[in-house]
Amino acid sequence: MNREEVDRALARLGAERDAVEAALLALQDHPGLRLLTGAELSGRTRERWAVAEGGVALLWALFDRYAEALASARAVRSRRTRPTAAELTELGELLAGRSVTVSGGRLPHPSGQLASSARLVEQVTLGELLERMNGWYAVVIEVVSAVDAVWSALPARIDLLLAELGRVQMLAGSVGVRPGGHPLADDLDDLARQLTALRALVVADPLALWRPSRVPAQRGRAAEDAAWASPTGAVDTAGFDRMGRRLDDVRVELESLLRLRDESHERLQQVADLLQRADLTLAEARRARGEVLAKIAATEVPPVPGPPSALREAIGQAVGFQQTGQWHRLGPLLDALEDAAAKELGRARQSLTEVAQPLAVRAELRGRLEAYKAMAARLGLAEDPEVVERFEKARWLLWSAPCDLRAAAEAVSRFQQALRAPERQPQPPAPQPPAPRPEQPEQPQLPDGQPPQVQDGPRAERTDQGEDSDG
Repeated sequence: MNREEVDRALARLGAERDAVEAALLALQDHPGLRLLTGAELSGRTRERWAVAEGGVALLWALFDRYAEALASARAVRSRRTRPTAAELTELGELLAGRSVTVSGGRLPHPSGQLASSARLVEQVTLGELLERMNGWYAVVIEVVSAVDAVWSALPARIDLLLAELGRVQMLAGSVGVRPGGHPLADDLDDLARQLTALRALVVADPLALWRPSRVPAQRGRAAEDAAWASPTGAVDTAGFDRMGRRLDDVRVELESLLRLRDESHERLQQVADLLQRADLTLAEARRARGEVLAKIAATEVPPVPGPPSALREAIGQAVGFQQTGQWHRLGPLLDALEDAAAKELGRARQSLTEVAQPLAVRAELRGRLEAYKAMAARLGLAEDPEVVERFEKARWLLWSAPCDLRAAAEAVSRFQQALRAPERQPQPPAPQPPAPRPEQPEQPQLPDGQPPQVQDGPRAERTDQGEDSDG
């Protein structure tokens, strides 16, 4: 190496030495490293940290050997401005040759296990020493950063979810949901066990929840520009998120039970009101059935069903659940009662409609008869004997008891036909001949065919006056 090459190599190696020192100092202050030191670990994290912890001490030892070798080269270079050939040879050996003695060893396997040492000591160049430090730093920073990421992401969130779980358990107790008596309470106990186990796993073995996203470099060597960067990855929060969603579902169901507790009295009153309306409708149907049997002849009237006694027993059971605070049992029963009460009211209304159908037909026939009577008056047929006879016949059938609806309908139809007979329709007036126009007096004609001229004077005035009087 000549003098310029030596100076450039010293400058480059000095910059690399400063970068390594800054990275090691930052690693020494890393929060993950401080948390790992003295922690009780287990599983994969304990295995990885057993290797990485030795790597931290080894990094400082290698850095010291690197700094000593660089200081030796700088001392040789500082002897004189223009080094001799022997000094250039010595500098070339120090800067590019295998002049650094380090303890033998290899980087850990990608699985995290430390490989067996090939030799006790090795002679390496400064470049190889820097590469070895890069490799050990990647091993250590991967463990430290991953552990710090997991511990920063999950424990606090798990504690918050455990606190929320305690609040939901208190809510469950307030609505009568207790372990062994309701599935929701069993779900809450299961969630509490899972969250406690997850928190213990996060504290003792955080790497079990770390998913690295880095791609191994080719030939097992880290890229030079990323050697001192923190590895990338993600914390596996799928299990935690699943527990959070499960707790949300339980809370929603419990809040619905809480709303049921606040609305149960009003909803039970609404069910009772529906059944009362159904009873009143059935009573009206029975009255209408008796009226139909008494006033309508030859009509099959369907029977009226009895009151819903089973629903009233279910209402009593619902009231018992309400008084004892068994809201999780009251909810399904109350939903079924509301549906059954609405159907019972519809059934009662349908029964009333079917029973009162003959009365509705009779009322419709009476209305038609009155309308045809008004039509007869407009047509001037109110005094016609046949029309009067058919009207009285239909009226007698409709207003007598029992009423024969078939005969009454035929009588109303005959009364309508009587109004539509051609001989009873009003005839339009016969057209009158036009009145003759008055004849105009012929005026005398002069021999040449010209009409006579009116003369001025008293005679003409008398003529005009005479025409006005005639008119």
